[in-house]
Amino acid sequence: MGRIMAIDYGKVRTGLAVTDPVRIIATALTTVETPTLLAFIKDYCAREEVDLFVVGEAKQMDNSPSESMALIEPFVQKLQETFPDKEVARVDERFTSKMAFQTMIDSGLKKKQRRDKGMIDQISATIMLQDFMRSEK
Repeated sequence: MGRIMAIDYGKVRTGLAVTDPVRIIATALTTVETPTLLAFIKDYCAREEVDLFVVGEAKQMDNSPSESMALIEPFVQKLQETFPDKEVARVDERFTSKMAFQTMIDSGLKKKQRRDKGMIDQISATIMLQDFMRSEK
């Protein structure tokens, strides 16, 4: 059984999280500059077995797609073309950034540390992955 990788896609940078090989624990992986994202994922998949990608769907409160979907959809297509043997699942990513920021506050991070947008992206990806894993059980 391979890992699951969650992708919190952003215009500038993208947060990534992965499971352990037996899919019990979700862990923040890193934040990648979005233009280098596909190359990073290729390199990671060459080293680690990944069976499934979970990509966030950006939605408005009324469930309509947000403007970010215009960037996310082309990425998802490239991901599927690059990795035709791997499944791509979609999850609602509403509120993950707010939840990530609150997690940083609750864990006692100082204000300066909470300004790290890359960390917020990683935590958001981890939250998406945890939600996905919960829904699969």
